[in-house]
Amino acid sequence: MPNSAQPAPPLPEPLAVPVADSHTHLDMQDTTVEEALAQAAAVGVTTLVQVGCDLERSRWAAEAAAAHPAVHAAVALHPNEAPRIAEQGGEAALEAALAEIEKLAALPQVLAVGETGLDYFRTGPEGVAAQQRSFRAHIAMAKRLGRALVIHDREAHDDVLRILREEGAPERTVFHCYSGDAAMAEVCAENGWFLSFAGNVTFKSAQPLRDALAVAPPELLLVETDAPFLTPAPYRGRPNAPYLVPVTLRAMAEVKGMTEDALARHVAANTARAFGYPQ
Repeated sequence: MPNSAQPAPPLPEPLAVPVADSHTHLDMQDTTVEEALAQAAAVGVTTLVQVGCDLERSRWAAEAAAAHPAVHAAVALHPNEAPRIAEQGGEAALEAALAEIEKLAALPQVLAVGETGLDYFRTGPEGVAAQQRSFRAHIAMAKRLGRALVIHDREAHDDVLRILREEGAPERTVFHCYSGDAAMAEVCAENGWFLSFAGNVTFKSAQPLRDALAVAPPELLLVETDAPFLTPAPYRGRPNAPYLVPVTLRAMAEVKGMTEDALARHVAANTARAFGYPQ
């Protein structure tokens, strides 16, 4: 978690081609929605996808999207939330929570089901069954409602890909904060799945992510902050926010050997296509 006592990074130079932050958590940031939108718009980040991680935060996301045309919502039970619910209330409680998520996902301002998936970093073997059951339920939900699927995949690549094959991925599937290698990026590309890169692609230790980015088709690339987490270099450790998208996009353009305007045009079109909103 970033240190909120650290000063917020300065606003970067604005992008000439406006883009979207495909994954942010405004409810976890030390700002109002209005302030976050104004700062982001000032640097060319004109659309935000606000992502819920549990029932309360998913309701908040839907309400924020209803109130602000520049905000779209994604709702889900995070992979770490599903085992917690199942442990406290059993399978019936998990099913009830999933039913509530589906009601939210049916709202017009909610464009995606996510973030769902698997996280074997924070949840041990005892939580795997509940995570996988929840992931399969979210996949089915996204297909029933015609929503995009936003995937959280942490140290679970093989099982995420296996379950997507077994269940059949929705038409529009996004790997949020892409964390796989170049070989996995090629699998995603073969299936037409979107790869969203966050600020960690700028970290010195993240060469495997840059290798994956290098082979990913521009037509499938998205950019995100996952704010307040994963603040890009050189501001790592300080609070992240949607207005820092240009820092990550410029680093991505360098890896791709593209101009920032060319990459931004791809990212803007890709995000609208992935989430199903007019560009």
